[in-house]
Amino acid sequence: MTPTLLIADDEKATRDGLRAALEEEFDVFTASNVSEAMSVLNSEPVDLLLTDLRMGGDSGMDLLDQALSLPNPPVSIMMTAYGSVDTAVEAMRRGAWHFVTKPLNLDEVEMLLKRALRSRKLETENKQLRAQIADESGLDRLAGKSPAIRKVTEIVRQVAPTRATVLIEGESGTGKEVVAHAIHRLSGRPAEKLVIVHCAALSPQILESELFGHEKGSFTGATQRRIGRFEQADGGTLFLDEIGEIDASIQVKLLRALSERTIERVGSNTPVKVDVRLVAATNKNLAALVASGDFREDLFFRLNVVRIEMPPLRERAEDIVLLAGAFLKEFAEENGRPVKPLSDAALDLLRAYPWPGNVRELRTAIEHGVVMSNDPVIDLRHLPASLLGGAPVLSTPLPVPAEPGKITLAAPREFNLHELETSAIRAALAQAAGNRTRAAELLGISRRTLQRKLKESDG
Repeated sequence: MTPTLLIADDEKATRDGLRAALEEEFDVFTASNVSEAMSVLNSEPVDLLLTDLRMGGDSGMDLLDQALSLPNPPVSIMMTAYGSVDTAVEAMRRGAWHFVTKPLNLDEVEMLLKRALRSRKLETENKQLRAQIADESGLDRLAGKSPAIRKVTEIVRQVAPTRATVLIEGESGTGKEVVAHAIHRLSGRPAEKLVIVHCAALSPQILESELFGHEKGSFTGATQRRIGRFEQADGGTLFLDEIGEIDASIQVKLLRALSERTIERVGSNTPVKVDVRLVAATNKNLAALVASGDFREDLFFRLNVVRIEMPPLRERAEDIVLLAGAFLKEFAEENGRPVKPLSDAALDLLRAYPWPGNVRELRTAIEHGVVMSNDPVIDLRHLPASLLGGAPVLSTPLPVPAEPGKITLAAPREFNLHELETSAIRAALAQAAGNRTRAAELLGISRRTLQRKLKESDG
């Protein structure tokens, strides 16, 4: 659906000029005064408002106030030939998204409107997501609309109220611990403890004591009895992260704990009953470890009652912008900064980057951008340098261009024109560090054509 734009200015030449320049990208309405503008706003769903500060006897500030009081207010930008710092501050204080001065640079105005539209889209998606999960507080951090993440949330809803053991598999940084928290909060025992043990960080002896506890004098340094994590989690949930790393001797004791719901402290033969919901996670393939003899088959079956596979971020690309929007707000609030939108170039880079560190890496990148940006937007230079050096993951290899300004694609095994075009666009954007104008030059097409093809690809 084409976004709608209302241009409010008492100069006909300005209205007509802006309409001519912008009507290809927007469904444009015009008004010469506050009354006409409000008539449009009350009758049409307007996404963006571009208003002059002074319109004869009318004030753009008055229009701004009235527009922002509507149930579904437009993103508003103030323009004026009488620009000053005080005017800009006042407009922003009243709720304007941005401020521009005349004479207008049409390319800059178009870019600003698109950024504002992107900001509105992020805000709308976040509101929709919050509404969707308002009654599911345990799932509030599993943001996403991709089929892969929706499948995860469906399994979590189904399994959380039961006592079933859950095994979460997935690459590092995909959010396995987030799922464990969600299962606990929706388990029916959220007031009880969620106890977390990172198994890979501990030696076998220390891990055994950490999980099951020990008696005084059971080994050198055991100066007093210690209650283990199983007992600490009694009545609640125990989350064992990186369970694929545990030693064979620990596997035996863990199997008994799951089978008999009892544990024995190190140095004791007295069984201790525990009521624990176990959730385990690994970035390895436990079935493959069983096949190689590195993991007990009987323990694997005990753990694998319900399996949740966390998709890597590269397989849920449609969630990247939504996640980025959530992280932008989180880190802006945490650091006392205003919530800023990402530039088009930055968004293109986020979409093209392969994210080997998954959601954790995206989260870190957005935090870096929030902290480093002193501009109205977060641009490429505000993101970590590691992202700028990354290249998109493509099924078709891309050789070095034979001539400057040209991009050549090797023919794929199965020829697909759409895939070739998409790969060429992504390669050009990566080579141009996200700059769409430069990418269009590399491809030998106009910037508007590139914009259209990107929209078709997103849609």
